[in-house]
Amino acid sequence: MRKSRIFLLIILLLCIGVGVYWALKMQTQPKVEQADFAVVNELHKLITSESVYDIDSEKIVEGALRGMANAINDPYSTYYSEQEAALHKQTLASERIGIGLELSEANGKFIVVAPIKSSPAEKAGIRPLDELVQINEVRLEGKTMGEVRKLMHGKEGESVELVLYRPELEQHVKLSIKRERLKNDTVQGDVIEVEGTKIGYMTISMFGEKTADEWQKSLDALIEQDVEGLIIDVRDNPGGYLHSVAQMMSMFEQKEVVFAYMQNHDGVTEPLKTKKIEQFEPYAKWLRSTPVTILQNEGSASASEVFAGALQDWKRAVIIGVTSFGKGTVQQTWDLQNGGEVKLSTNKWLTPSKRWVHDVGVEPDVEVTQHPLYRVETKILRGRFEVGEYSEEVAYSQRILSELGFTISRTDGFFDMDTAQEVASFRRQQDLPEGRHMDEVFFAELTKQLETFKQSQVNDMQLQMAISYVMHQLE
Repeated sequence: MRKSRIFLLIILLLCIGVGVYWALKMQTQPKVEQADFAVVNELHKLITSESVYDIDSEKIVEGALRGMANAINDPYSTYYSEQEAALHKQTLASERIGIGLELSEANGKFIVVAPIKSSPAEKAGIRPLDELVQINEVRLEGKTMGEVRKLMHGKEGESVELVLYRPELEQHVKLSIKRERLKNDTVQGDVIEVEGTKIGYMTISMFGEKTADEWQKSLDALIEQDVEGLIIDVRDNPGGYLHSVAQMMSMFEQKEVVFAYMQNHDGVTEPLKTKKIEQFEPYAKWLRSTPVTILQNEGSASASEVFAGALQDWKRAVIIGVTSFGKGTVQQTWDLQNGGEVKLSTNKWLTPSKRWVHDVGVEPDVEVTQHPLYRVETKILRGRFEVGEYSEEVAYSQRILSELGFTISRTDGFFDMDTAQEVASFRRQQDLPEGRHMDEVFFAELTKQLETFKQSQVNDMQLQMAISYVMHQLE
């Protein structure tokens, strides 16, 4: 009987203790959340019962959800409606229809992170940091990212008219771009031979679902061809899946080594480490003995910065180019009950040396700016222009002629005598009909020369520096 009373006393004390614990816990919970949601419900009731405008509850909820996401003031945190979510999920799909453009939103502006390599957007000359201001005559002020995606969406073969503001030129650029079927083959391998030495050249356009597998296959092909150095090109790579980067980093290092840190909203830092995978050991061994360079530019962002930043901190690669975009956050996406989804920045990521590159970027070890012609968009020009006339077509042609080495004294679009002499010289050089005027025959040949220049690896100053570095390391 005595033991029974002691047992009941213990149970009673435990119950009292649990009760006190939960009472204290409830007292420490912020009550403002309940009050805030009460206000939301109050406003919803007032709008539906008193507003002169007819609006259903679904639209009100959509607006509230969008407003909450926008209140974070983070360009990478976004709410998508059900239709917008479907478009968003196509971004890293194996195949989709579009022009290949990665955007971010900052202070109501839609900024180009990077065009996807070999996409219609890249071929049209869209550059990182261009601001998209208009789509098909629709101005984008006040639009959401989801609305912009809907405006960009369309059928294969149809054209979309874009107006972009280019800060470096302080002027607007108007482009007509045809949508194409975009295949996300994200890795392309090639061999560059210099003085009998074979150098592997690997281009990674983005970090998609299958990028690590593609990377592994390309490495196999390069190793079989006995390449002695490796150049990895992540220029205009807007990022993608972090797990693809993790798998690739494990091919560089087969010990448990930190390649990045994740830091959550409470400031708790978690190391991300490479994994020991037996089948990766041959790659790690080969990469340890091979000089590696990374090419990056201002369009290299997010996952590509994780990749480059880790190899830089490990001192396993030299970065050549210019400072990267500077996106130091990681996003996670949740499906919502209404069919929509929300994407939130849930972590900061840091390099192995705990650098946070957000809005700063990864600085190159060797800074090399690209030739100005690589930043000139391809245009289809029409009309005929002679001395004394002024036009945008003349200004565009003056700029290209100047960069091609012709003696042009002005590039403001006024067709002066110096321009006329150099136009005549260009026409003779390319076996065009004689003359000092610009016409469609002249424009077509000028565009051809521009594309030929950009496609030649010899003119790629950053690539040439990477080749020189690898050759020096092999001496």
